[in-house]
Amino acid sequence: MKDLHARAWLALAVLVVVIGLLLFVPAGTVHYWQAWVYSSIFTGASALTTLYLMRKDPALLERRMSGGPVAEKQPAQKLIMLCTSIGFMALLVVPAFDHRFGWSAVPLGGVVAGDVLVAIGFYLIVLVYRENTFTSATIEVAENQKVISTGPYAIVRHPMYASAFLYLLGTPLALGSYWGLVPFVAMVPFLIWRLFDEERFLAGNLPGYTEYQRRVRHRLLPFVW
Repeated sequence: MKDLHARAWLALAVLVVVIGLLLFVPAGTVHYWQAWVYSSIFTGASALTTLYLMRKDPALLERRMSGGPVAEKQPAQKLIMLCTSIGFMALLVVPAFDHRFGWSAVPLGGVVAGDVLVAIGFYLIVLVYRENTFTSATIEVAENQKVISTGPYAIVRHPMYASAFLYLLGTPLALGSYWGLVPFVAMVPFLIWRLFDEERFLAGNLPGYTEYQRRVRHRLLPFVW
């Protein structure tokens, strides 16, 4: 258990440093208050989420730590995760360059709205974790896994993706960049591809999932899609 905690905190520390480098090096300055606020929200929310999983669901924490292109088993998912990983880096680097060269300027209200979307996205992700201990970072079916149809899963079939979309949409706005929305738009087809692929996998490998699909009709947006 102590080893898991140490690995989790180390992984978070490394991630925070990498995000800092992706923001402040391309910006060419540390005088980038939007990036400081965003980094603070990200670090605080991530730390609280990690602490919550340590106390309430260490097995889920272990599953969430194994993700990315290397962890995926299917070639298509490796490609999807590689592209989304590159997209996430661009989601930080493009706004940083935008700040450096002044390509666009999001007003204060838009920046605050972006920060709120990021915070809401994190909060909803925690709700998903609380409801579903099988929320792996890779597409798989764990031993004794069952279909979850309560909480946010009673509203949409993929509340994790819906929460992530809020977080990703809020990121470039929080960083004060309209051009940062371009990487977000580029990431959307890959995330939708992953969603469809995951549904096919679960329908074929998780008993009861096709019945759940019939009961909960919407994937991401309630009453829309």
